Amino acid sequence: MEASAPGRRRRRGWRRAPVAGSPLFRAAVVLLLSAFVARASPSVGYLIRLPRGFHLTQDAVKIVGSSNFPVKVYVMLHQKSPHVLCVTPRLRNSEMIDPSFQWHGPRGKIISVENSTAQVTSTGSLIFQNFEESMSGVYTCFLEYKPTVEEIVKNLQLKYVIYAYREPHYYYQFTARYHAAPCNSIYNISFEKKLLQILSKLVLDLSCEVSLLKSECHRVKMQRAGLQNELFFTFSVSSLDTEKGPKPCADHNCESSKRLSKAKNLIERFFNQQVEVLGRRAEPLPEIYYIEGTLQMVWINRCFPGYGMNTLKHPKCPECCVICSPGSYNPRDGTHCLQCNSSLAFGAKACL
Repeated sequence: MEASAPGRRRRRGWRRAPVAGSPLFRAAVVLLLSAFVARASPSVGYLIRLPRGFHLTQDAVKIVGSSNFPVKVYVMLHQKSPHVLCVTPRLRNSEMIDPSFQWHGPRGKIISVENSTAQVTSTGSLIFQNFEESMSGVYTCFLEYKPTVEEIVKNLQLKYVIYAYREPHYYYQFTARYHAAPCNSIYNISFEKKLLQILSKLVLDLSCEVSLLKSECHRVKMQRAGLQNELFFTFSVSSLDTEKGPKPCADHNCESSKRLSKAKNLIERFFNQQVEVLGRRAEPLPEIYYIEGTLQMVWINRCFPGYGMNTLKHPKCPECCVICSPGSYNPRDGTHCLQCNSSLAFGAKACL
């Protein structure tokens, strides 16, 4: 899922710059890259925010079955599941005499009351304490009961498809352009490393990281002007939360999305202040400098391998990364589960 918004771009005219490697050049680079100061400046302000995450509502804490079709159940990875009831909506509000419940797991294994991970209560509800990928699959409950003492025993079979899900891996993707030294110059490489070091330091305290996705140097023909060299940077800012590791903190204000939003604001401010420093600077301009208005951002959701989003298949969990079904997989850094020819069990990372 992606959202982008075009950035306003205003380019400064070409000016003669000092020779790369000269004291003036080095001082200019340090000056521009040190433009991040304590005072706040206006943010870019053109990011479109999208809904984030999915949380089961209170009315979904208890889930009933259907005698007509399998009921889909979504359980967040490593969390406790809702109560999966072995009744239909009608039977839930009816009296049952001598009810008997028996649950079978994905491979036909009977789930006992003493099971440590999947428990069956005395009233027949199925509960998972710490849901794992391998627990995903089809669960069947066999119910026997009498509507009244005089009537014969009735049998009912209810099926549930229980899916593991997790929140997407959110990150920001930035693009920015710099007026550059000649494309074969080592000073462009040095500048790139210094820029990434400063950006990484900006977001380090927020438990975020900056990763360079692409860096290219091109010669650009300006309108009514000559050729000039430009660096095209593409980098991402993501949370350091690992797939299975502990979160940096438990406070609500320390959630991944909140920390990423703060990191985004710091990076916006850094680029805005480069423009301010450059505007206060007397000529000539340094050889490498940020081109005003070229910073653009995209908010990206990606599922971990083995999980995908599908609003048609999972309308009750549209923004969840749901574990891929048998016969499908999610390539690395993808969003949707893709079909494959081989028949695989739940939790498969890729087609063999």
